[in-house]
Amino acid sequence: MSRNAPEQALSPEEMILVGVQAQLAGRPGVLPAARGLSHFGEHSLGWLGLAALGALVQPKRRRQYVTAGVGAFVAHAASVVIKRIVRRKRPDHPYITVGVGTPSKLSFPSSHATSSTAGAILLGRASGVPGGAVLAPAAVVPPMLTSRMVLGVHYPSDVAAGAAIGAATALAAIEGERLWADRAARCASKNQSKGSNS
Repeated sequence: MSRNAPEQALSPEEMILVGVQAQLAGRPGVLPAARGLSHFGEHSLGWLGLAALGALVQPKRRRQYVTAGVGAFVAHAASVVIKRIVRRKRPDHPYITVGVGTPSKLSFPSSHATSSTAGAILLGRASGVPGGAVLAPAAVVPPMLTSRMVLGVHYPSDVAAGAAIGAATALAAIEGERLWADRAARCASKNQSKGSNS
């Protein structure tokens, strides 16, 4: 069957990808920047590196940076599991240009969107900058999501779902850190009470 047959008509999401690429891919610097973001976000390694660096530079906030690294990695792992369940194939249409290699042919959700959303929220929080948990993802997540479409490797729903899963993972990581800190504080209080009563 010819790829130009009627069966190859663009779906609504494919039409969005074609439009995004037509508007952005030809602009100077866009494709190199998109590929750079792709390499940074691969397997959440860039976020793990930033979390490790933050823990070294701000040792008083090490726990928050550890949470950021763990949260980004867990978000990535969750996206991989979901991909293997859903098994949606990546975009494949003659009108869509694929601009970067991918480790798998599975598309939903975008692991880059998932780990980047979690990583940006948690690292922004870990930094201690007022509003960092909002400012960091606002600055980082839209370019990452757009880059996956510019490169033709994800549908809009892939990146939207990835961002939602990443945000949920970040919130779960923050709650997990809070519970762990509360438990540690209770244990320390019990030990202190035992010491004073001995």
